Amino acid sequence: MTAVTQSNHRDATLRKIKWRILPFLIVLYIIAFIDRSNIGFAALKMNPDLGINSTQFGIAAGLFTVGYFLFEVPSNVLMHRYGARKWIARILFTWGAVAACTGIVQTYLQLAIVRTVLGIAEAGFFPCVLLYLTYWFPERQRARVVALFMVALPIATLIAGPLSGLILDHVHWHGIASWRWVFILEGLPAILLGFLALRILVDNPRDAKWLTAEEKSWLIGVLESEEATKVKQHGHTPFWESLSGARIWLLAFIYYAKSVAVYVLAFYSPQIVKGLGQELSSTVVGLMNGLPYAVATVVMVWWARRSDRTGERRWHVALPLFVAGVALVLMALASGNIWISLALLTVITAAIYAPYGPFWAMPSLFLTGSSAAVGLAAINSIANLGGFVGPVAFGALKDSTGSIYAGLAFVSLTLVAAGILVVRLRFVKEAEQRLREKRKAALAV
Repeated sequence: MTAVTQSNHRDATLRKIKWRILPFLIVLYIIAFIDRSNIGFAALKMNPDLGINSTQFGIAAGLFTVGYFLFEVPSNVLMHRYGARKWIARILFTWGAVAACTGIVQTYLQLAIVRTVLGIAEAGFFPCVLLYLTYWFPERQRARVVALFMVALPIATLIAGPLSGLILDHVHWHGIASWRWVFILEGLPAILLGFLALRILVDNPRDAKWLTAEEKSWLIGVLESEEATKVKQHGHTPFWESLSGARIWLLAFIYYAKSVAVYVLAFYSPQIVKGLGQELSSTVVGLMNGLPYAVATVVMVWWARRSDRTGERRWHVALPLFVAGVALVLMALASGNIWISLALLTVITAAIYAPYGPFWAMPSLFLTGSSAAVGLAAINSIANLGGFVGPVAFGALKDSTGSIYAGLAFVSLTLVAAGILVVRLRFVKEAEQRLREKRKAALAV
C-alpha cells in the first residue's frame, strides 16, 4: 500500500467514525444546553410571575453550575470505569426529568433547588463526551472534532431562541403559564434520547462492529502510540495532580473566564435583546437572539480547523478572548442603535465560542489514561463556576446601576485577563514546538 493510499484509507476511516459518532453526540449536547439555558428565555415571563429580580435570577440560574461542580469529577471517573454507553444514558434520563420538573416550581426557593439538582443530574456529560472522543480520534484531529461537537452550543441557542419565543407567545395549554411549558416541552426529549443512547453508542473502537479489522488495528495502534509518547514525556499524572496540579488550575481559570461570558450571554442575552426595543415580541426576541449564534457556529468550526492545520493553540484561544473583551466595552457606545448593538453582540458571541476547539486540544497534550478522565472533569467543573459567578455578578451590577454595561465591563476584564494568561502557558508552547517538529519529520520521510 503506497503512502498516498494509506493516507486516503486513514482519512476514510476517520470520516466513517465522525459520521457514526458525532451527529448523535451533537444532538445530545444541543438538548443539554437548551435545558440548562432556556431559563434565560423563560425569565421574560417567569421573573414577574415569581417576583424575581435580576440578582435573584442570576443566583437561581447560576446554581446549576454549583451542582455541576460538585459531581462532575465523580461522574467522569465512573464513566471511565463503567463505559460511555450506560453512563451517558443515565445522565440523559435524570437531567430530562429534572429539567421538565422546573415547569412546576411555585417559589423562588423551589426554582433555586431545582436548578441545583439539574446541575447534579447533568454533571459529567460534557467531560464524559470529551473523554469519549479521545477514545476514537488521534491528536491531530482533536481540535476540529471538539469544535464540530461543540457547534451544538450555538446551534442550541439558535434553536432555543425561536422555539422558546413561540412557546412563550402561543402555548397556554390547560391554563398553565407559557413559561412553564418552555421547561416541560424542552425537557422531555432528553428522556427519549436516553433510550436511543443505549442502542447507538459504542464504548470503544474494539467493540465497533461497523469498523473493519484493519480499521480497528490502525486506529488502536495510533491511539496507543500517542498515549505511550505522552507517558514518556510527562509520565503518569497522579490522581491528585490531575485534580489540582498547576497546569489544571491555569487551564481551569482560562476556561472559567470563557464560562463567565458564555453563561452571561445564555441567561441574559434575551433580556439584553429585549431591552434594545421594548416593543419586540418574545418570538422576535428569540429570532434576533439566534442570529449571533448562527454566525458563531460557522466561525468556531473554521477557527478550529485553522488551529489544527497550523498546530498552534495559545493564540487561537487568546485572540478571540481579546476581540470579545473589546467588543463588550464598545456595547456601551452603541447603546442607542439596535443594529450596531446586535452586530457587536454577534462579534462577541462568535469570539467567545471560537476558542472551544483549540482550548480542549490543550489538556490532551499532557493528560493520559485515567488522569485524563479526572483532569478534563476538573478543568470543566472548576471553570464552570464561572457560570455561577458571571450571572450573579452581572445581575447584581445591573440591579445596583440600573444598566447592563457595568456587568459587560466585568465580563470584558475577565476575558482579557484570561487571554493574557493563555499566551504565557509555557508547557503548551513547548508542546506546540514538539508537534511542529514531529510534523516536519513526518513530511521529510
